[in-house]
Amino acid sequence: MDFVTNEKLTIVGAAGMIGSNMAQTALMMRLTPNICLYDPYGPALEGVAEELYHCAFEGANITWTTDIREALTDAAYVVSSGGAARKAGMTREDLLKGNAQIAEQFGKDIKSYCPDVKHVVVVFNPADITGLIALIYAGLKPSQVSTLAALDSTRLRSELAKYFKISPDEIRNCRTYGGHGEQMAVFASTTLVAGRPLSELIGKEMPEGDWADLQQRVIQGGKHIIDLRGRSSFQSPAYLSICMIAAAMGGKPFEYRRRVRAQRRIQAYPDGDGDHHHERGRRL
Repeated sequence: MDFVTNEKLTIVGAAGMIGSNMAQTALMMRLTPNICLYDPYGPALEGVAEELYHCAFEGANITWTTDIREALTDAAYVVSSGGAARKAGMTREDLLKGNAQIAEQFGKDIKSYCPDVKHVVVVFNPADITGLIALIYAGLKPSQVSTLAALDSTRLRSELAKYFKISPDEIRNCRTYGGHGEQMAVFASTTLVAGRPLSELIGKEMPEGDWADLQQRVIQGGKHIIDLRGRSSFQSPAYLSICMIAAAMGGKPFEYRRRVRAQRRIQAYPDGDGDHHHERGRRL
């Protein structure tokens, strides 16, 4: 079975749960044989690499390093989960100061070691903000950087499927707006439930109060995972991030788009265009 491309994909933060799952997912999807794992914590990183070697992925050329220069040199694609994870009692915004500094250095490293990178996905929270910071310091075009855009949309999809007791495949065009954080807005206007507009079901088959509660469950979806498992999400962000980079690499088009990604946000600033922000005033 052929790979999507032979170009180098670097996973930053590969010793962690998200990063290691991203590496395995990329290999299972056969995106590229050339995958480089990077993390400053060598023993755990070596352990991840050893496990992937034991998987015996056919044709794979898996390398690992604790040297960021080696990891990023000649990388055509980069996915980074290299920030601090959220713990119980924390919001995504609580991570901002430390992870903003990590995002700044990540952007500088891209500019220094792989300025010709084709696409970068930033996963660590608060993802839209860290992605924007990385974009600025990397000096890339806005279209070259994406953040974890899908997770809130798939959480909305999941909650609606559970509420209406139908297959998630019957929920289409879910959209959320804003940062991947507590101030996110959850839309009904674009969503279809078994072919019917969700906005027409709210207030009839779905009481307004139930919709408000469901919106909060989507916003607090990550907190709910922490409450249940005692640690932050890793399977869903890992899988969806690799789906995003796969689309950039020429694979299957990405389905679960958020309303706004980092690049759309930065594009709104230069001319003061407030169109994106006006939607908060409409019925969601």
